[in-house]
Amino acid sequence: MRKIITFRLLAVIIAAVAFMANPVAGFGKDKKVGIQLYSVMDAMRKDPQKSVERLTGMGYNVFELVQWGGDPKVFGMPADEFKALCNKSGAEIVSTHSSIQEEPGNEEDVMNRWRKLFEIQKACGGKYFVIPSYKVDYTVADVQRMCDYLNRVGKIASEYGLQLGYHNHANEYKKLNDSDDVMWEYLVEHTNPEYVCFELDVYWCTKGEKSPIEYLKKYPERIKILHIKDDFVIGDSGAIDFEGIFKQFYKNGMSDYVVEIETPEALREKKNADGSKYTSEQISDEVFEAARKSAEYLKKAKFVK
Repeated sequence: MRKIITFRLLAVIIAAVAFMANPVAGFGKDKKVGIQLYSVMDAMRKDPQKSVERLTGMGYNVFELVQWGGDPKVFGMPADEFKALCNKSGAEIVSTHSSIQEEPGNEEDVMNRWRKLFEIQKACGGKYFVIPSYKVDYTVADVQRMCDYLNRVGKIASEYGLQLGYHNHANEYKKLNDSDDVMWEYLVEHTNPEYVCFELDVYWCTKGEKSPIEYLKKYPERIKILHIKDDFVIGDSGAIDFEGIFKQFYKNGMSDYVVEIETPEALREKKNADGSKYTSEQISDEVFEAARKSAEYLKKAKFVK
């Protein structure tokens, strides 16, 4: 019995020493941490397998894709193969981004193009199909037509087991040209919740001088997924109340989120000591480093489940 106790005590001591040597080892290991693969788009196009493995090695285990132009391949790979690559690396696919502008008088062709995109996403898995931007005049009539269009497309998405989402930038928080209605609020209030949800980009919402937390309180059932974004590395600017955002999101019964990192113009223009401009590989490495630091921040954060 004394030997068993001694061995147990020794094991505890070894574990404690290991923790002191690396106090964040294993911390947040079981958390879901997502990323929009657009963040490292150049690297994904060049080598999707290496890029996926690099991201999962940082702790990302949820991906949001980009599916431009109706290409049947996903980062150059058949959809089922890309899904298998993600699953093998320990990541699941939650969503994708793509958009097709409405073409009055050519609706049948447009809807068939949507169906092809939905088929690809269904092969990849996931819950959401998110429109990242849409060209529209900021009038009540045009935004209402957009709402009607989203409802029609969303109904088709539901046939594939997907929910259509809309992703905001800062402009959607302006008032309409002929109304006091805020454009984004009009979208939420004039689309069918059965077919359309919203991916709230908390960074752009803040830049639009609105509060992500207040919108989460006002529309608790419509915002199903978040874009967690900062100036570059998540949490570095101190300008966004990520703790308040996550707490309210969880209170609403939601949990899906992805990090998005946009390459700052200053990084695109960065130069080496000899005056030469950074190569695309150097820029990509800094973005990956920002992704690593962002994942570390979220894994350590007690307010992230």
